[in-house]
Amino acid sequence: MEYSNLGRTGLKLSRLAMGCMTFGSSKWAPWVLDEEQSRPILEKALDLGINFFDLADMYSAGESERVVGRVLADQPRHKLVLATKLYNPMSQDPNDRGLSRKHVFEAVDGSLKRLGTDYIDLYQLHRFDYETPLEETLDALNDVVRAGKVRYLGASSMHGWQFMKALGLQRANGWAPFVSMQPHYNLIYREEEREMLPLCRSEGIGVIPWSPLARGRLAGRGGDAASTRAQTDKTANALYDRSREQDDAVIAAVRGVAERHGRSPAQIAYAWVASRPGITAPIVGISNLHQFDDAVAALEVTLSEEDVAQLEAPYQPKPIAGHQ
Repeated sequence: MEYSNLGRTGLKLSRLAMGCMTFGSSKWAPWVLDEEQSRPILEKALDLGINFFDLADMYSAGESERVVGRVLADQPRHKLVLATKLYNPMSQDPNDRGLSRKHVFEAVDGSLKRLGTDYIDLYQLHRFDYETPLEETLDALNDVVRAGKVRYLGASSMHGWQFMKALGLQRANGWAPFVSMQPHYNLIYREEEREMLPLCRSEGIGVIPWSPLARGRLAGRGGDAASTRAQTDKTANALYDRSREQDDAVIAAVRGVAERHGRSPAQIAYAWVASRPGITAPIVGISNLHQFDDAVAALEVTLSEEDVAQLEAPYQPKPIAGHQ
């Protein structure tokens, strides 16, 4: 496994991030793996040298953090980079969500307890909260860092102006800064190239993209209408319209490059994301052990200028997706 710094920090991350939305409770979603099924996948990630595990408190309503915490409990803590997120509702209570000072303090303690750890390496805003003053959120995040509960701060999908405003406020007030951005980014959805990715490169922000395979579409899995996830993953259905002809053209380009390299489409799609300027580590979602083969092999793929041009040529602009 290769490792790289997260942005301008000294934190070393594996070049693949283990996405943990798949682990938790099948009661939350039928495609989620329970602890017994999750354990061999998480242990395989460790065997491969993956040290970065990306979670969110809302995954399986907290059970994902509990499962990952139990499975990784016997690992030396310094070898793990545990990331989690807050914002989404954790119950029906109106204060058990969002980015208020009250919820930031309660959410971080909840995640620490579920993960069974004394600190979170990377604490991320899952989305932008339009109902809470940004200053209130950033001040609260600074406090949890100063209290030793969090080592680094990050954010996820939002507009470039929102992220830059946050960075400016943090700098002006001497608050702990965001060091990473987790955007929605893949060959089917490249809108982040307009503002967010250039902003991150300019400001030295690490980038850890989610959905690098477009929920399996770029690997050929998303078209399997019979699969449980294809039938029940509402997020995938909201993000990707299977009727878009331009998306089919992108998928065809991926297959063409894959054939030329003697690789699978998934390897090419992963390799493209991982090789884009400023990208630290794509987040890979694994539900079967064999899926590691494509993710790891992608790090060995070198795409030529001709390959990149062929992969990117069919893309057409899209509405913003993934900020909700």
